[in-house]
Amino acid sequence: MTTSDRAPAADAAAVASRRRALMLGVAAAAAVAGAGLAWWRFSPKSADAQAIDHWWASAFETPEGKAVQMAAFRGRPLLLNFWATWCPPCVQELPRLNAFYGSHKADGWQVLGLAIDQVASVRGFLQRTPLAFPVVLGGAAGMGLVRDLGNPNGALPFSVLFTRTAPSLSVKSANFLKPICSNGGRPSDRPGLVPCIQYA
Repeated sequence: MTTSDRAPAADAAAVASRRRALMLGVAAAAAVAGAGLAWWRFSPKSADAQAIDHWWASAFETPEGKAVQMAAFRGRPLLLNFWATWCPPCVQELPRLNAFYGSHKADGWQVLGLAIDQVASVRGFLQRTPLAFPVVLGGAAGMGLVRDLGNPNGALPFSVLFTRTAPSLSVKSANFLKPICSNGGRPSDRPGLVPCIQYA
């Protein structure tokens, strides 16, 4: 093989090597972009001020047909739980939420269950499994609230913890109610401070 024969072969190898490096770089950039997009799309988001105002201005009916204004819950810590009778994880966590409410209501805590379900299903469930905290029916508007308050996928169960003035934490499941401590479980006078929440 002469020197002139080696030059085109070396050039072809160099071109193939650059092409391979370029393809790997494009693939790596696409993977990073995809991972970033997935993280952005599927991670819980903070509720915006407009969604919070909409929440406090909302009213829902109890399974018995009584209207409940959400503004009535304002000013004290509120654990809002979105659930449905057809959702096994929702049904599993409701007794824990009920226990939490029983243990902390004297300290000023409120719990509200917002059922994304049919009236008859919720009534039947509550007859079999009575809850000490209030339950209202969300209907189609409830799923919109789930998304607006920080759960873009609308997956249930989903809970939002409101401190005295604003939501401070939104999570997929109330199973998060392990120690989140700042003052031993008593409601805080400082907006945005999440006290210690713990199940018995």
